[in-house]
Amino acid sequence: MADFLLEIGLDEIPARMIAGAEAELGRRVNELLTRERLLVPDAKVTTYSTPRRLAVVVEGVLTGQADTEEQLTGPSWKVAFKDGAPTKAAEAFAKKAGVDVAALEKITNAKGEYVGVTVKRQGRKTAELLATELPKEVLGLYWAKNMYWRAGKPERFVRPVRWVVALLDAAIVPLEIAGIKAGNVSRGHRILHGAAPVVIDQPKNYAEALRAAFVVVDVAERRQTIRKALDAATRTVAGARWREDEPLIETVVHLTEWPAVILGNFEPEYLALPEEVLVTVMRDHQKYFAIEGADGKLAPHFLAVLNIQVDAEGEAIIRHGNARVLRARFKDARFFWEVDQKTPLVDRVESLKSVTFQKELGSYYWKTEQNLRVVKELAAAVEAAGVTFDEADLLKAVELAKTDLTTELVKEFTELQGIIGGLYAKAQGLGETVAKAIYEQYTPASTDDAIPTTVEGQLLGLADRIQTITAMFGIGSAPTGSKDPFALRRAANAIVKILAESGLPLTLADVVTASNAEGTNREQVVAFLKERLHFYLKDVRGFAYDVVNAVLAAGADDVRDAIARAEALTVARESADFAAISAAFKRIKNILRQAEEKGFALQPAFGTTLAPEAQQLSAAAAVLAPEVARLRQERSYNEALVRIATLRPVVDAFFEKVMVLDPDEKIRGAHLALIDEILRGFSGIADFSEIVTG
Repeated sequence: MADFLLEIGLDEIPARMIAGAEAELGRRVNELLTRERLLVPDAKVTTYSTPRRLAVVVEGVLTGQADTEEQLTGPSWKVAFKDGAPTKAAEAFAKKAGVDVAALEKITNAKGEYVGVTVKRQGRKTAELLATELPKEVLGLYWAKNMYWRAGKPERFVRPVRWVVALLDAAIVPLEIAGIKAGNVSRGHRILHGAAPVVIDQPKNYAEALRAAFVVVDVAERRQTIRKALDAATRTVAGARWREDEPLIETVVHLTEWPAVILGNFEPEYLALPEEVLVTVMRDHQKYFAIEGADGKLAPHFLAVLNIQVDAEGEAIIRHGNARVLRARFKDARFFWEVDQKTPLVDRVESLKSVTFQKELGSYYWKTEQNLRVVKELAAAVEAAGVTFDEADLLKAVELAKTDLTTELVKEFTELQGIIGGLYAKAQGLGETVAKAIYEQYTPASTDDAIPTTVEGQLLGLADRIQTITAMFGIGSAPTGSKDPFALRRAANAIVKILAESGLPLTLADVVTASNAEGTNREQVVAFLKERLHFYLKDVRGFAYDVVNAVLAAGADDVRDAIARAEALTVARESADFAAISAAFKRIKNILRQAEEKGFALQPAFGTTLAPEAQQLSAAAAVLAPEVARLRQERSYNEALVRIATLRPVVDAFFEKVMVLDPDEKIRGAHLALIDEILRGFSGIADFSEIVTG
């Protein structure tokens, strides 16, 4: 048994791509070793990464495959041998198996007599196998963007490969990746360690050898180091704390190999700008963390994560340089803010004609007109249900929602689209309702975000997204596979989340109808939203996959109603009676499907005397059906499911005593009609046959 190390050294990888590549490399190496029977049962796979490397260490690798025996079966004995002499079929089979014809033997199985042979296969050495197979796995890694760097060579990778370390214990595995032969020499920190080689003697010493060269290869360790350093630097400012920013943490973790943190300052006068602008400049453009005071307001300080260790003099120089760059960015933002105010948002609507939304559809002026049409339909439905909101403010918000695209500040800081519009609307006296609706129009950006806080904002968000989805589907730009260039899945996720977590009395059908989708386009959009609802229920709300399937199979146009049914079903499925009923419904569906395939008709039981168990089931269902229907109407799903579970005794007795597919056509038809009625009558909450039972 041995340990294995693979390290791929590269030019700096974009931070956003590292985590996914690290995980994929670990998975590929693990799958390769598992597939080739080279891992012991308790093998451990650990992955590492920095901006300049991806690495995997595997503990518990066999030094070679075990020899195996395989029983091969060829053509029938009659075809392989004629009058005791081998035919060409026997010779071909022997050649394919790698044995002499004399080694063939007769084997008998359920199908008859066949030619067979037992072949012994010698296991391959691990080093030999890795040298052959591992380069293909490495070069098969997915990257959002690839590049060629060797003239005339076919391989593509995110960045040029500069070195490869491949060790099986102390022995170098003789593999080659993109023209680079593997060795036992890695590289340390570019500046702190320089070009001196870092020799790795054993995989188990990999992390410590690189630590001595000023490289922390463990991502979790770098993350913890950065957090502690942020805390320590912030404590030098009385009452201050750094603003938690998990995405930025992950970015700087993947930008550094030997992280350190410095505290910097900027002039308090810039605090007159909105915090959103200041934080965006610091976070998105400089990768700085913002600091706030005890009152929660932004303080005139920032934290920068360095990829180098410096003395006090060097730290002062870096702090001064970072502050100077930040000051210049703040000056630009302040200038743009002041210039933009000279043209109010209401005067920018016409300018949207020159801003393209999508080349086949039109400008953002066209988009705004379409959004207004959609939001009027949604507003009418909401108003009819008794929900109060300010219609004038809603229409004004929709009309001005995209106008910040013409502002200098958004052109410079595109991340602030919508936010800037809301801030400008407030500054220009358009009212809190209009400002907030515009400000929150792009929320939720992910399933973790909150939805807009106002009815006006929720309606604006729904109208904007469903119009985009319908229009894009209409020109054939629906998402395919992993490709979704217009982020339509994210838009649909937001629609589902808003409907789920707001008080809007709207269904998915209401939203699609408002978009004016018709025909095939409507069917595709509805199916797309149902797919996103499935994702929301399973991956966001955490319901079991069979519960989700059961609920959606019964229809799920009303998102909040689907959630309520999934919650009730999750509770009910723990009952033994309900589990039995679910199994019975699955049996009913199978019987009805078989009956349909055989052409058996369903017919009422008029004039037909059924078995007592069938009569009891029919009577129990007739009594229970209206009660369950009432509970469904009241959305008392927990109680309804409890009542349905009480059918278990009569259902069990029916299937135990009654032959459903009776030879008598009339009795069979009556049985089928009975179970069909039960299936349809009690499947309105969920299709219980979808529930997986023990």
